[in-house]
Parts: sequence; C-alpha cells; structure tokens
Amino acid sequence: MKVPGLVDLQVNGYRGVDFSGPDLMEESFARAARQLLDAGTAAFLPTLITSSTETYEHCLPVIARVIEQDEFRGHVLGIHLEGPFISPEDGARGAHTAQWVREPDVDYLNQLIEWSGGHIRILTLAADQKGAAEVARYATERGITVSLGHQMADEEDLARLAAAGAQALTHLGNGVPSLLPRHKNPIWAGLGNDDLTAIIIADGHHLPPAMLKTFIRTKGSERCILVSDASPLAGLSPGEYESMGAHVVLEANGLLHNPATGYLAGSSATILTCVNHLASLDLVAPEELLRMAWDNPLRLIGVAPEQVQSGPEIQFDEKRRQFYLK
Repeated sequence: MKVPGLVDLQVNGYRGVDFSGPDLMEESFARAARQLLDAGTAAFLPTLITSSTETYEHCLPVIARVIEQDEFRGHVLGIHLEGPFISPEDGARGAHTAQWVREPDVDYLNQLIEWSGGHIRILTLAADQKGAAEVARYATERGITVSLGHQMADEEDLARLAAAGAQALTHLGNGVPSLLPRHKNPIWAGLGNDDLTAIIIADGHHLPPAMLKTFIRTKGSERCILVSDASPLAGLSPGEYESMGAHVVLEANGLLHNPATGYLAGSSATILTCVNHLASLDLVAPEELLRMAWDNPLRLIGVAPEQVQSGPEIQFDEKRRQFYLK
C-alpha cells in the first residue's frame, strides 16, 4: 500500500528540544525537526503552548527563520499557537501556566502574527472566553485556522465560534477537568457539533479505546485528525526527567506522567506511533487512517498535498496491520 506521508499538526518539541523554551535556538529547532522527519513525519506544525510575551517574542522569530530555509520548505508547514487565549480554570487549562493565560485580544494576536512572520497556521483558543468570537473572526480573515480547546464550552459557545469561523476541536477529550457535568460538558458538545473536526491524540495513553471508537464513529474518519501532541521528551529513552517545572517519568511503554499528581505530562509519541496504535485497535481501514493523518490535516490548514515534500518512505504491512519505515 502506497503511503503519501504523515502530517502532525501538534508537536510541542522533540528529543529534549522545547519549542516553547526561552532558550530555543535555530540550530536546536532545526536539529529536532530533522530528527522528527527521520522518524516518519513528512510534515508538521511546531506548537507553542501558552507562554510569556518574552518567550513568544523570542521563539516565534526563531521558528519562522527555520521555516523559511529551503531545507524545511514543505516539511515545517507553519506554527500552531495553543493559547494564550484559553480557559484559566484548573483542569481546563491543563498544564499551561496560569499567569500567562490571556483573554482573547485581537491586538495581541496581531503582535504574535508579526513576530511569527505570518507563519501561524492554527490558533487554539477557548470558545467560552469573552472576545473569543472576535478573535476567531480576525484570525480566519488572516488565513489562520481556528481550533477550540482548553475550555469549558457548551453547545451554544461552540455554535457561536463555529459561526465565527472555527473549524476544529483541539485534542478532544483532553484539556478538561477529570470530573465533568454528566450531560453539559465540552466533550459531548464537541461530539454533537457537526461543523467542527475532532483532533485527537491517539498515542495509547491520552484516550482509551472506547473513547477513540466513539469519537471516530460519531465524527466519521472524514472529520477526525490524528496528532501526537509530542512533548519535548518525545524520542528520548525511558527514565526520569524535569519537564515544565515538574519531576516526570517516561515509562518503557511510552507513558509520560507526573508521579506526584498521577496526571499525564504530555505525549512521548510521534504521528507514526499514533497511527500504528489506532491501526492495532482495528477500528478503521488503512485508507481511513491515512485520511486522518494526511488528507484531513492538510485540508484543515489549507495546504495542497503537492506542497508537502516527501518524507521517509512508509509502507503498510497488511498482515501485521502496521505502518513501518522502509
């Protein structure tokens, strides 16, 4: 089976390089990008989580300069801003730092766009925050795809943002409190909105098989996108690390967690790992997997397949139901 490539719209870092790190350099970002491409990712969006103004002012131009290098054209397709316009509430905020969360602000977004050299492709914001619709409309006008996440939004919030141009749901099922109202919560609201594509982390740890099955059966493979949500520790050996100010453990099975809280500390997967985990569950055909990891992500950000440079050759083993690097 011919595999055109795999696209990952949410990569926070790789092999010790933090794309939101205040010490990020062009050399370290380029090295991480090369290693990620060698691991089976044809193209990706480096993702910056909610950060200080100083970090944005430093990191966005660094990444933009690498994006503009010939080596990475058609591989690094732009930048995903996950925040800072998210919910400040514990649980919904996830691992994002509370002091750097901001109310949706068009002027601040415009500054971020300027620092990025116009390379922002996706903006994740919370639909339930004041000013979210205004920012969504402005971002859409600037050619930025708006995705909704890290929120406590209800059906009305999501409908309002979809009308303002939002197209997707960032890591549906994650970035919410552990305990939710039984009926009125962001997961049910997201599943029930037919205008929003579900972006899901299929690393084998963020979502149990029953949720993956429910999401895909509800949305259909045409409205689902797989991402790795790879943390800066992705690609490293199992062990104990310091990450985002906390002591975390990377287990041999890929589980990355904070032993003090019991919560996940991000993903250690690549998009190839995620595709293979979903393939192992036998929920969808190989063609549908490729739709969710190639066609759909490119369509969401408005990139034609011919604009993506070929990555490492990947094939599908029908007997083992696994994709592998040739």
